[in-house]
Amino acid sequence: MLNIVLVEPEIPNNTGNIGRLCVGTGNRLHLIHPFGFEISDKNLKRSGLDYWVHLDWKQYQNVEEWLKEITDKSRVFLFSSHAEKTFYENKFQEGDWLVFGKESVGLSIEFMQLFENHLTIPISPLVRSYNLANSVAFAIGEARRQLEFNFD
Repeated sequence: MLNIVLVEPEIPNNTGNIGRLCVGTGNRLHLIHPFGFEISDKNLKRSGLDYWVHLDWKQYQNVEEWLKEITDKSRVFLFSSHAEKTFYENKFQEGDWLVFGKESVGLSIEFMQLFENHLTIPISPLVRSYNLANSVAFAIGEARRQLEFNFD
């Protein structure tokens, strides 16, 4: 299992899609407040479909509360378009934390300074960034490929 973390997600459709992706890939979703929506939002539920009830997830009121969950900071990976190391160069392990920032601005500089492992997803110079749900899908796909994706 991987731990997928969304810091201050803003768009319910993205969070719903990521929740469904986590159910489908056997991962846990962690959501850090504030959100740009309510968990009861119809768009979240529409994107997550009827899978949301099967989602292993937890929400935190702030970053400090979430930090208490981290036992090994070396296994926390922050995804940023400003990172130099690509996620293909990283060796993922079960239990890793894959962290993504809010859709409008990503992760703050202050948050980025909390951890050393910063990863990027390669992208054409013609595009500024990927959609959050797509970025999470890229990351889960690569990590699960490395871990020989099985549910045993």
